[in-house]
Amino acid sequence: MIKHLLSINQLSDRDILRILDTAESFREVGTRVIKKVPALRGRTVVNLFFENSTRTRISFELAAKRLSADVINFSTSGSSVSKGESLKDTALTLQAMGADAIVIRHASSGAPHTLSRWVSASVLNAGDGTHEHPTQALLDLFTIREHIPSFEGLRIAIVGDVRHSRVARSLTFAMRIMGGEVTLVGPPTLIPPEAAGWGAEVSHDLDAVLPKLDVCYMLRVQRERQRQQYFPSVREYSRLFGLTRSRVRGLPEHALIMHPGPMNRGVEIASDVADLPRAVISDQVTNGIAVRMSLLYLVLGGGRASSSEEDSERSEPEVA
Repeated sequence: MIKHLLSINQLSDRDILRILDTAESFREVGTRVIKKVPALRGRTVVNLFFENSTRTRISFELAAKRLSADVINFSTSGSSVSKGESLKDTALTLQAMGADAIVIRHASSGAPHTLSRWVSASVLNAGDGTHEHPTQALLDLFTIREHIPSFEGLRIAIVGDVRHSRVARSLTFAMRIMGGEVTLVGPPTLIPPEAAGWGAEVSHDLDAVLPKLDVCYMLRVQRERQRQQYFPSVREYSRLFGLTRSRVRGLPEHALIMHPGPMNRGVEIASDVADLPRAVISDQVTNGIAVRMSLLYLVLGGGRASSSEEDSERSEPEVA
Protein backbone atom coordinates (compact mmCIF):
# COMPACT_ATOMS: atom_id res chain seq x y z
CA MET A 1 0.00 0.00 0.00
CA ILE A 2 1.15 3.56 -0.67
CA LYS A 3 2.72 5.64 2.11
CA HIS A 4 0.78 8.84 1.32
CA LEU A 5 -2.73 9.37 -0.03
CA LEU A 6 -2.51 12.62 -1.97
CA SER A 7 -4.68 11.86 -4.99
CA ILE A 8 -7.16 9.15 -5.96
CA ASN A 9 -5.12 8.63 -9.12
CA GLN A 10 -2.36 7.03 -7.04
CA LEU A 11 -4.62 4.02 -6.55
CA SER A 12 -5.35 1.07 -8.83
CA ASP A 13 -8.69 -0.71 -8.87
CA ARG A 14 -7.14 -3.44 -6.67
CA ASP A 15 -5.93 -0.82 -4.19
CA ILE A 16 -9.40 0.69 -3.98
CA LEU A 17 -11.05 -2.69 -3.46
CA ARG A 18 -8.54 -3.49 -0.74
CA ILE A 19 -9.35 -0.23 1.06
CA LEU A 20 -13.10 -0.91 0.79
CA ASP A 21 -12.76 -4.54 1.93
CA THR A 22 -10.67 -3.46 4.93
CA ALA A 23 -13.24 -0.78 5.76
CA GLU A 24 -15.91 -3.48 5.71
CA SER A 25 -14.04 -5.37 8.41
CA PHE A 26 -13.75 -2.21 10.53
CA ARG A 27 -17.38 -1.11 10.18
CA GLU A 28 -18.47 -3.64 12.81
CA VAL A 29 -16.32 -1.83 15.38
CA GLY A 30 -18.79 1.07 15.33
CA THR A 31 -21.58 -1.20 16.52
CA ARG A 32 -19.75 -2.37 19.64
CA VAL A 33 -20.32 -1.10 23.16
CA ILE A 34 -16.61 -0.25 23.35
CA LYS A 35 -15.79 1.13 19.91
CA LYS A 36 -12.06 0.53 19.91
CA VAL A 37 -9.45 -1.90 18.57
CA PRO A 38 -5.69 -1.90 19.33
CA ALA A 39 -4.47 -1.80 15.71
CA LEU A 40 -2.59 1.55 15.97
CA ARG A 41 -1.79 1.68 19.67
CA GLY A 42 1.28 3.85 20.22
CA ARG A 43 0.95 5.70 16.90
CA THR A 44 0.26 9.44 16.68
CA VAL A 45 -2.10 10.99 14.13
CA VAL A 46 -2.21 14.77 13.66
CA ASN A 47 -5.22 16.51 12.12
CA LEU A 48 -3.69 19.59 10.52
CA PHE A 49 -6.66 21.65 9.35
CA PHE A 50 -6.06 25.06 7.80
CA GLU A 51 -9.72 25.24 6.69
CA ASN A 52 -12.85 24.92 8.78
CA SER A 53 -14.38 21.45 8.73
CA THR A 54 -16.76 19.49 10.88
CA ARG A 55 -17.49 16.16 9.19
CA THR A 56 -14.03 15.41 7.85
CA ARG A 57 -12.08 16.41 10.95
CA ILE A 58 -14.35 14.59 13.38
CA SER A 59 -14.45 11.55 11.09
CA PHE A 60 -10.65 11.30 11.00
CA GLU A 61 -10.46 11.90 14.76
CA LEU A 62 -12.96 9.13 15.51
CA ALA A 63 -11.24 6.80 13.04
CA ALA A 64 -7.84 7.27 14.69
CA LYS A 65 -9.22 6.95 18.22
CA ARG A 66 -11.12 3.77 17.36
CA LEU A 67 -7.79 2.33 16.22
CA SER A 68 -6.29 3.35 19.61
CA ALA A 69 -3.95 5.95 18.10
CA ASP A 70 -3.09 9.16 19.92
CA VAL A 71 -4.72 12.14 18.18
CA ILE A 72 -3.62 15.77 18.04
CA ASN A 73 -6.06 18.29 16.54
CA PHE A 74 -4.22 21.31 15.15
CA SER A 75 -6.12 24.39 13.99
CA THR A 76 -4.65 27.65 12.73
CA SER A 77 -6.58 29.90 15.10
CA GLY A 78 -4.55 30.52 18.23
CA SER A 79 -1.54 28.66 16.83
CA SER A 80 1.85 29.82 15.58
CA VAL A 81 0.38 29.93 12.09
CA SER A 82 -1.67 32.97 13.11
CA LYS A 83 1.66 34.55 14.12
CA GLY A 84 3.16 33.99 10.68
CA GLU A 85 4.70 30.51 10.93
CA SER A 86 5.05 28.80 7.55
CA LEU A 87 3.58 25.44 6.60
CA LYS A 88 7.09 24.00 6.41
CA ASP A 89 8.01 25.07 9.94
CA THR A 90 4.70 23.76 11.27
CA ALA A 91 5.35 20.43 9.51
CA LEU A 92 8.87 20.13 10.89
CA THR A 93 7.58 20.89 14.38
CA LEU A 94 5.00 18.11 14.11
CA GLN A 95 7.66 15.72 12.85
CA ALA A 96 9.92 16.59 15.78
CA MET A 97 7.01 15.69 18.07
CA GLY A 98 6.87 12.21 16.56
CA ALA A 99 3.80 12.34 14.30
CA ASP A 100 3.30 9.10 12.38
CA ALA A 101 0.53 10.41 10.13
CA ILE A 102 -0.59 13.92 9.22
CA VAL A 103 -4.09 14.52 7.89
CA ILE A 104 -4.08 17.89 6.14
CA ARG A 105 -6.85 20.12 4.84
CA HIS A 106 -5.66 23.29 3.16
CA ALA A 107 -7.07 26.06 0.98
CA SER A 108 -4.14 25.81 -1.43
CA SER A 109 -4.18 23.11 -4.08
CA GLY A 110 -1.08 20.94 -3.82
CA ALA A 111 -0.36 21.63 -0.14
CA PRO A 112 -0.45 17.90 0.82
CA HIS A 113 2.02 17.06 -1.98
CA THR A 114 4.40 19.74 -0.71
CA LEU A 115 4.02 18.58 2.89
CA SER A 116 4.85 14.99 1.96
CA ARG A 117 8.30 16.13 0.77
CA TRP A 118 9.11 17.72 4.12
CA VAL A 119 8.12 15.02 6.59
CA SER A 120 8.76 11.32 7.10
CA ALA A 121 5.20 10.80 8.39
CA SER A 122 2.43 9.53 6.13
CA VAL A 123 0.35 12.36 4.67
CA LEU A 124 -3.36 11.99 3.92
CA ASN A 125 -5.13 14.61 1.85
CA ALA A 126 -8.36 15.72 3.53
CA GLY A 127 -9.07 18.30 0.83
CA ASP A 128 -6.74 20.76 -0.87
CA GLY A 129 -8.12 23.87 -2.53
CA THR A 130 -10.18 22.95 -5.57
CA HIS A 131 -7.93 20.00 -6.36
CA GLU A 132 -9.00 16.73 -4.68
CA HIS A 133 -10.65 15.07 -1.68
CA PRO A 134 -9.68 11.40 -2.11
CA THR A 135 -11.07 10.03 1.17
CA GLN A 136 -14.51 11.44 0.34
CA ALA A 137 -14.44 9.61 -2.99
CA LEU A 138 -13.52 6.36 -1.24
CA LEU A 139 -16.32 6.62 1.30
CA ASP A 140 -18.71 7.40 -1.55
CA LEU A 141 -17.61 4.23 -3.35
CA PHE A 142 -18.06 2.26 -0.14
CA THR A 143 -21.61 3.62 0.25
CA ILE A 144 -22.51 2.85 -3.36
CA ARG A 145 -21.17 -0.71 -3.05
CA GLU A 146 -23.55 -1.35 -0.16
CA HIS A 147 -26.45 -1.01 -2.60
CA ILE A 148 -24.96 -1.76 -6.03
CA PRO A 149 -22.46 -4.66 -5.98
CA SER A 150 -20.49 -3.80 -9.13
CA PHE A 151 -19.01 -0.52 -10.30
CA GLU A 152 -18.55 -1.77 -13.87
CA GLY A 153 -20.86 0.23 -16.12
CA LEU A 154 -22.44 2.06 -13.18
CA ARG A 155 -23.88 5.39 -14.29
CA ILE A 156 -23.46 8.38 -12.00
CA ALA A 157 -24.22 12.06 -12.50
CA ILE A 158 -22.32 14.62 -10.43
CA VAL A 159 -24.51 17.71 -10.41
CA GLY A 160 -23.78 21.30 -9.51
CA ASP A 161 -20.71 23.38 -8.76
CA VAL A 162 -18.13 21.13 -10.41
CA ARG A 163 -15.73 24.04 -11.01
CA HIS A 164 -15.02 24.55 -7.30
CA SER A 165 -15.53 20.97 -6.13
CA ARG A 166 -12.59 18.80 -5.12
CA VAL A 167 -15.13 16.04 -4.42
CA ALA A 168 -16.24 16.06 -8.08
CA ARG A 169 -12.69 15.58 -9.30
CA SER A 170 -11.80 12.75 -6.94
CA LEU A 171 -15.09 10.91 -7.41
CA THR A 172 -14.88 11.20 -11.21
CA PHE A 173 -11.34 9.79 -11.20
CA ALA A 174 -12.35 7.00 -8.79
CA MET A 175 -15.36 5.97 -10.84
CA ARG A 176 -13.31 5.86 -14.02
CA ILE A 177 -10.70 3.65 -12.31
CA MET A 178 -13.48 1.27 -11.23
CA GLY A 179 -15.17 1.15 -14.65
CA GLY A 180 -18.09 3.49 -14.02
CA GLU A 181 -19.58 6.10 -16.35
CA VAL A 182 -19.66 9.69 -15.10
CA THR A 183 -21.69 12.63 -16.37
CA LEU A 184 -20.93 16.09 -14.99
CA VAL A 185 -24.05 18.26 -14.95
CA GLY A 186 -24.34 21.98 -14.27
CA PRO A 187 -24.50 25.41 -15.87
CA PRO A 188 -21.68 26.02 -18.38
CA THR A 189 -20.09 28.54 -16.02
CA LEU A 190 -19.70 25.88 -13.29
CA ILE A 191 -18.19 23.15 -15.48
CA PRO A 192 -14.44 23.77 -15.89
CA PRO A 193 -13.02 23.63 -19.44
CA GLU A 194 -10.69 20.77 -18.47
CA ALA A 195 -13.58 18.55 -17.31
CA ALA A 196 -13.72 16.72 -20.63
CA GLY A 197 -10.19 15.50 -19.95
CA TRP A 198 -11.30 13.75 -16.77
CA GLY A 199 -12.92 10.97 -18.79
CA ALA A 200 -16.46 12.15 -18.08
CA GLU A 201 -19.31 13.34 -20.25
CA VAL A 202 -20.70 16.84 -19.76
CA SER A 203 -24.35 17.89 -19.81
CA HIS A 204 -26.24 21.06 -19.01
CA ASP A 205 -29.66 19.37 -18.92
CA LEU A 206 -30.36 17.59 -15.64
CA ASP A 207 -33.80 16.32 -16.65
CA ALA A 208 -32.38 14.53 -19.70
CA VAL A 209 -29.75 12.75 -17.62
CA LEU A 210 -31.88 11.56 -14.68
CA PRO A 211 -33.62 8.53 -16.31
CA LYS A 212 -30.25 6.91 -17.13
CA LEU A 213 -28.73 7.02 -13.64
CA ASP A 214 -27.78 4.57 -10.92
CA VAL A 215 -26.54 7.40 -8.67
CA CYS A 216 -27.47 11.09 -8.59
CA TYR A 217 -24.76 12.92 -6.67
CA MET A 218 -25.62 16.51 -5.74
CA LEU A 219 -22.95 19.10 -4.98
CA ARG A 220 -23.23 22.16 -2.79
CA VAL A 221 -22.87 25.54 -4.45
CA GLN A 222 -19.65 26.77 -2.88
CA ARG A 223 -20.34 30.46 -2.65
CA GLU A 224 -17.35 30.94 -0.33
CA ARG A 225 -14.97 29.86 -3.15
CA GLN A 226 -16.61 31.92 -5.88
CA ARG A 227 -15.04 35.26 -6.70
CA GLN A 228 -17.69 36.18 -9.24
CA GLN A 229 -21.34 35.50 -9.99
CA TYR A 230 -21.63 32.24 -11.96
CA PHE A 231 -25.43 32.21 -12.29
CA PRO A 232 -28.18 34.87 -12.20
CA SER A 233 -29.72 33.90 -8.86
CA VAL A 234 -30.04 31.07 -6.35
CA ARG A 235 -33.69 30.71 -7.33
CA GLU A 236 -32.78 30.30 -11.00
CA TYR A 237 -30.05 27.77 -10.16
CA SER A 238 -32.44 25.73 -8.00
CA ARG A 239 -35.07 25.74 -10.75
CA LEU A 240 -32.66 24.37 -13.36
CA PHE A 241 -30.33 22.15 -11.33
CA GLY A 242 -31.96 21.50 -7.96
CA LEU A 243 -33.12 17.96 -7.15
CA THR A 244 -36.83 18.34 -6.35
CA ARG A 245 -39.45 15.72 -5.60
CA SER A 246 -40.76 15.98 -9.17
CA ARG A 247 -37.26 15.38 -10.55
CA VAL A 248 -36.82 12.35 -8.29
CA ARG A 249 -39.73 10.77 -10.16
CA GLY A 250 -37.54 10.88 -13.25
CA LEU A 251 -34.92 8.65 -11.60
CA PRO A 252 -35.02 4.85 -11.92
CA GLU A 253 -36.47 3.19 -8.80
CA HIS A 254 -33.12 1.74 -7.74
CA ALA A 255 -31.14 4.99 -8.13
CA LEU A 256 -29.40 6.41 -5.06
CA ILE A 257 -29.28 10.07 -4.04
CA MET A 258 -26.00 11.26 -2.53
CA HIS A 259 -24.49 14.50 -1.23
CA PRO A 260 -21.07 15.12 0.39
CA GLY A 261 -22.47 17.67 2.86
CA PRO A 262 -23.05 20.15 4.20
CA MET A 263 -26.31 20.54 2.31
CA ASN A 264 -28.04 23.74 1.26
CA ARG A 265 -31.60 22.45 1.60
CA GLY A 266 -33.87 24.16 -0.88
CA VAL A 267 -31.00 25.06 -3.22
CA GLU A 268 -29.29 22.02 -4.76
CA ILE A 269 -31.59 19.56 -3.00
CA ALA A 270 -35.12 19.91 -1.66
CA SER A 271 -35.53 19.24 2.05
CA ASP A 272 -38.02 16.42 1.56
CA VAL A 273 -35.76 14.77 -1.04
CA ALA A 274 -32.81 14.78 1.35
CA ASP A 275 -34.90 12.75 3.81
CA LEU A 276 -36.07 10.08 1.35
CA PRO A 277 -35.06 6.43 2.07
CA ARG A 278 -33.07 6.32 -1.18
CA ALA A 279 -31.02 9.33 -0.03
CA VAL A 280 -28.00 7.69 1.64
CA ILE A 281 -26.43 10.92 2.88
CA SER A 282 -26.31 9.85 6.54
CA ASP A 283 -24.78 6.53 5.47
CA GLN A 284 -21.98 8.46 3.77
CA VAL A 285 -21.11 10.11 7.09
CA THR A 286 -21.19 6.81 8.99
CA ASN A 287 -19.16 5.00 6.35
CA GLY A 288 -16.56 7.75 6.35
CA ILE A 289 -15.30 6.60 9.74
CA ALA A 290 -14.79 2.99 8.61
CA VAL A 291 -13.06 4.05 5.38
CA ARG A 292 -10.71 6.40 7.21
CA MET A 293 -9.97 3.67 9.76
CA SER A 294 -9.06 1.47 6.81
CA LEU A 295 -6.75 4.08 5.31
CA LEU A 296 -4.97 4.87 8.57
CA TYR A 297 -4.53 1.16 9.24
CA LEU A 298 -3.20 0.42 5.77
CA VAL A 299 -0.68 3.29 5.66
CA LEU A 300 0.48 2.82 9.26
CA GLY A 301 -0.33 -0.67 10.41
CA GLY A 302 -1.04 -3.27 7.81
CA GLY A 303 -0.49 -1.66 4.46
CA ARG A 304 3.10 -2.46 3.63
CA ALA A 305 2.30 -5.00 0.92
CA SER A 306 2.10 -3.52 -2.55
CA SER A 307 -0.82 -3.92 -4.90
CA SER A 308 1.20 -6.37 -7.01
CA GLU A 309 1.64 -8.87 -4.18
CA GLU A 310 -0.69 -11.77 -3.61
CA ASP A 311 -3.63 -11.29 -1.27
CA SER A 312 -2.38 -14.15 0.87
CA GLU A 313 0.75 -12.18 1.70
CA ARG A 314 -1.16 -9.17 2.98
CA SER A 315 -1.74 -8.70 6.66
CA GLU A 316 -5.33 -8.66 7.89
CA PRO A 317 -6.66 -5.89 10.15
CA GLU A 318 -6.53 -6.59 13.85
CA VAL A 319 -10.14 -6.16 14.95
CA ALA A 320 -10.26 -8.45 17.95
